[in-house]
Amino acid sequence: MNLSEPNATPADTPAAKTPADVEALHALVLKSLDDDQAVEMVSIPLAGKSSIADHMVIASGRSSRQVASMATKLADKIKKELGRLVRIEGLPTADWVLIDADDVIIHLFRPEVRTFYNLERMWAFGDDQAPSKTATTNA
Repeated sequence: MNLSEPNATPADTPAAKTPADVEALHALVLKSLDDDQAVEMVSIPLAGKSSIADHMVIASGRSSRQVASMATKLADKIKKELGRLVRIEGLPTADWVLIDADDVIIHLFRPEVRTFYNLERMWAFGDDQAPSKTATTNA
C-alpha cells in the first residue's frame, strides 16, 4: 500500500519502522563497518537532538578506495538483509561518503577529511559524555 491510496496511513507504508527494526539496522551498520575494518567508529544517538534519524555512525577508512568499498558493501547488505534502499552521496570521490538509511545516517571519511569537519564535536555539543566509540583504531 502507498500513501497515494485513499485510506493509506503512514503506518501502512514500508517506511514505518519499529524500534526493533531501527536497532537491527544500527547493529547491521556497526557489524558491517567493523567487518570491513573501519577505523575510529563512533555511534551518536540522535534521539531528542534531531528528527532526521535515531543514530548517526561516523567512521574512517584508510583510503578513498576503502571508503568507497565500505559504502558500497554496506548499501548492498542493508538491501539484501533488511530490504531497504539507501541513498548515497559522495561515492565518486569517496573523501566523505554519506549514506542515508532513514533511521541511521552513516558518514564515512578519509582521516584528514574527518579531522577537518569534526562532526563528532558538532553533534556531541551539550552532551554530558562524549559519543560512544564502538571500535578502536586498528593498527
